[in-house]
Amino acid sequence: MKIAILGAGNMGLSFSKSFLKYELIKPEHLHLIIRSESKISRIAEEFPKSKISTFEEVRDLDADLIIIAVKPQDFQTVAQNINFSFKENQMILSIMAGINIEKIQKSFKHPLVVRAMPNSPTLLGMGITGYTAADGISFSQLINIERLLNSTGRSVYLENEELLDGVTALSGSGPAYFYYIIDAMIKAGIEMGIEENLSKLFVKQTMLGAYHLINNSEKNLEELIKDVASKGGTTEAALKTFEENNFKTILQQGILNAEKRAKELNK
Repeated sequence: MKIAILGAGNMGLSFSKSFLKYELIKPEHLHLIIRSESKISRIAEEFPKSKISTFEEVRDLDADLIIIAVKPQDFQTVAQNINFSFKENQMILSIMAGINIEKIQKSFKHPLVVRAMPNSPTLLGMGITGYTAADGISFSQLINIERLLNSTGRSVYLENEELLDGVTALSGSGPAYFYYIIDAMIKAGIEMGIEENLSKLFVKQTMLGAYHLINNSEKNLEELIKDVASKGGTTEAALKTFEENNFKTILQQGILNAEKRAKELNK
């Protein structure tokens, strides 16, 4: 399989590294296409055997799969200014937030589109990607796409494309919510007099341990909370503050607003 990636930014490059790491494609069958010529030398150091071009240079694209990894805000400009046409048997895999299959099909005048929403832990091969496909994509083509996506972590097929905006808000944006909470916890530790590096250690290891407890316990989340929050204790004091300030409601509303923004990107 030959793969071209339009917009080789962080996500595009992390996909590329995963494909090569698991030997799903040969380095010489990877074509990275970027906007800025100044980035070519840096990317070439990481991908010495792969082809690297700017958008302006590409007149004909020799690839079985073309991954659209540009920012959704830049999509319309890219679609209007590419200098090549899609061939009948080429497949498009979009990893842009918000832009739906119909819009991609109309913009590129090409029917074979798969839409996916990965998240940043794909950089470590620990991501999760929701994906869906246009009519006309065969089962075997979908299996090939899934193999590629699974090299970056896990993937989940969704029949209903509208759910992808929710996936974008939940897992696509999700890592940032955790970083935000972790940052608040670390800063609270510093305010209590704990040295910054030590505060980071306590918080990060706490998050890691809590994750493994969720995965390995038969208890639900409410039961796990109760295990820590004894009556009249320190945890209860913190949780009471969260409840009084509607922390859970605010967090949920933020995620719903992220979904709303994903839908707006398609307009």
